[in-house]
Amino acid sequence: MMKFGWITVLLAGLFSVSTHAEQYQQIKQVEAHYSAFNSSFLTPKIARSYQIKRNGYTGLLNISVLDTRAPGKPAIEAALSGSVKNLLGQTRQLAFRQVKEGDAIYYLSEFAISDEETLSFDIDLDAGIKGSGKLKFTQKFYVEE
Repeated sequence: MMKFGWITVLLAGLFSVSTHAEQYQQIKQVEAHYSAFNSSFLTPKIARSYQIKRNGYTGLLNISVLDTRAPGKPAIEAALSGSVKNLLGQTRQLAFRQVKEGDAIYYLSEFAISDEETLSFDIDLDAGIKGSGKLKFTQKFYVEE
C-alpha cells in the first residue's frame, strides 16, 4: 500500500478541484499525468518543505509517470526535459527535479508567469523501453497576489 505525504495529498486535492482534473497522456505503456498551477496554491509549509518558490508570479508543473502494464499502475522513473513558450514566442527551458514519497514519484518544475498569460508546454518524456514521446498542452495562468 502507498504512503502518502503532504505533496501527495495537496496534489490529489488540486486534481479533484481543478477544471483540468485527470489530465494525462498515454505514451506507449505509460500514462503521463500532469498538472500546472500557480505556486501560491501551496501552503507556506509545503512550499518550504519542498523548497518551492511560493508567490503569485511562479507556476509549478507536476508530472508523474505511471506504468499501465503493471498491476496497480505504479509510478516509475523517467527522464524529462522541455520548455514553456508564451504567445509572443518567448521560450524558457524547464528544469525538472524528482521528488519521491513512498511509492509516489513526482517531477516538479517551476516557471515564471504573468497575469492572464497562456503558456504552451512541450515536454520530452523518456521512460526507457516502456515508452518515450512528447507531452504537449496549453494552459492559461492568473497571478495571485
